[in-house]
Amino acid sequence: MRILHTSDWHLGRQFHGVALEEDHDHVLIQILSIIDDHQPDVLIVAGDIFDRANPPQSALKRLSEFLTTVRATSTAAIVLIAGNHDSAAQIGALGVLATDGEVIVRGPLDEDERPLIISDADGPVAISALPFAFEYAARLCFEDEGISCPADVIRAQVASTRKHVADGMRWIVVAHAFVDGAATSESERPLMRTVGGIETVSATVFDGAHYVALGHLHRPQSVVQDHVRYSGAPLAFGFDEEGQEKSVSLIDLAADGSVEVTGLPIKPLRQVRSIRGKLQELLAATEMSNDLVRVVLTDETPQIDPMKRIRVFYPNAVQLTYERNERPVEQRLAEQRAAIDDPHTLAATFMDFVRGDALSEAEGKIVATALHTFATAEEGQ
Repeated sequence: MRILHTSDWHLGRQFHGVALEEDHDHVLIQILSIIDDHQPDVLIVAGDIFDRANPPQSALKRLSEFLTTVRATSTAAIVLIAGNHDSAAQIGALGVLATDGEVIVRGPLDEDERPLIISDADGPVAISALPFAFEYAARLCFEDEGISCPADVIRAQVASTRKHVADGMRWIVVAHAFVDGAATSESERPLMRTVGGIETVSATVFDGAHYVALGHLHRPQSVVQDHVRYSGAPLAFGFDEEGQEKSVSLIDLAADGSVEVTGLPIKPLRQVRSIRGKLQELLAATEMSNDLVRVVLTDETPQIDPMKRIRVFYPNAVQLTYERNERPVEQRLAEQRAAIDDPHTLAATFMDFVRGDALSEAEGKIVATALHTFATAEEGQ
């Protein structure tokens, strides 16, 4: 059986205020092309379909059009679950798509989670779709006051569905969780509302599953074993993801339950990248770039209106900082102490801070003369 695994689309998201609608369209078109080329038996979207509980109408329309196209052009079964960014009720409402038994949509929890059973030439495969839920919702659903962390929620969900999987049947679990040992990104939201709680789960909670299709973390990766996998987000949502190749995961499930995992690259419409240099060097660009850009200026003094000037060539520049502000705190403190010990440097630093420009040569001479006069007067007292 062939499975296409993706997650964390975050439809409706912005990148530091820049709309990503065209970027999402570019990604979804590629996923449709991959479905057409590789003919999966199952399409899995493992949560965080939307970026927030109340997504814009454009995001809802984008998902609806995508699913309609998949149903019209492919025989793939569709498995969707809610992630921590999604509204469980809203994702659950998509269950109206399940008119022929080849779609399973899970938004709210179910105390008796029955898997979708799909057969191929090698026999039946059970697919358990376990949506994200906070602890309070799981306590109500499973009538268990002992549920106090995400690991408890997952354990209760797995127990509720495992009893419906026959001995010897191949089993796929779809979940939205943070598994121990996985690498994180800055753009991921914590899974716990309680500060200081433990939000990770052990991969052993999924023991017995032949493939675990995970969502939540944005970096494509397998955890502990090849069959426990995050597809990762198909778009970069933070500058720490710069240079990271985005992908979807194509899984070939053999008759004996073993899996072969292939990452299929997704190319972005715009790169997320940092540019570094003196302002005048960056303004010497010969072409405009629509990439999503973080600017690091290496100028020693503040520049006048740098972001406005940068955006002439990089209209989607969204962040600007000075390299000197990124130096270690200890180094900056040492520089500040040195400035205090040198009155001329202190005066120059003060003027730089007040007006955003360094002392001119003439001004430097005036300051030097004034300091000399002051020092001479002090010596004469």
